[in-house]
Amino acid sequence: MKAIQLSSISTRAPKSLNKEKTKAKTAAILAELDELQNLLYAESKHSVLIVIQGMDASGKDGAIRNVFGKLNPQGVRVHSFKAPSTLEQSHDFLWRVHSVAPPKGMIQIFNRSHYEDVLITRVHRLCTDEVAKKRMKAINDFEQLLMQHNNTHILKFYLHVSPEEQQKRLQERIHLPNKQWKYNERDFEEAKLWSQYMKMYEDVFRTCNQPPWTITPSDQNWYKEYIIASQLRDKLVDLKMQYPGLKK
Repeated sequence: MKAIQLSSISTRAPKSLNKEKTKAKTAAILAELDELQNLLYAESKHSVLIVIQGMDASGKDGAIRNVFGKLNPQGVRVHSFKAPSTLEQSHDFLWRVHSVAPPKGMIQIFNRSHYEDVLITRVHRLCTDEVAKKRMKAINDFEQLLMQHNNTHILKFYLHVSPEEQQKRLQERIHLPNKQWKYNERDFEEAKLWSQYMKMYEDVFRTCNQPPWTITPSDQNWYKEYIIASQLRDKLVDLKMQYPGLKK
């Protein structure tokens, strides 16, 4: 597999793509997803894990709200991974992750994920490269376990935002009343570590690539949402699910 270099990948939609037409396509896909999710829940043979990673202000919350917000909440769960608690730190790093893996019939979304333990920990030197390699092997084994033993289909998205767009969005958290609740002074300090984060992300893409990552240009929310929605729709269609008949 060719190594991914984020600096060579655009953070914007192709210029040939029409915004309004693409938004219309996304709306049609979301209508399809409503039925497909109902089918996933009813058949209850498969589950879906959506992993969403990205730098601060890359649009993780917005993507989750706009792509999954209209689906039946009985069949969709979201888990946001914060700094581990004292109890979680007393276990192996995947302990808190496995407990929220999706059961059959469900779509589970990770807003940040188990990958934080080989990203922010390495950037801040809380984890050595040697430990990180062991953790990435454990992550690969964990994802294979879910796929092979629970029919879990994993879609991994890196929301690829530019430093300029990130700064614009962070500034909005200072000035816009409806976004001030998101303001965190530490986000500006983390942004200064951009190059270190890119290096660690590229290592993750190289080492943990089965299933592969989708590098999702995210400077324009309408394009980001189209990519996520269309990939999920295609995956569910490929499952060729059927409604179960009457229970005997």
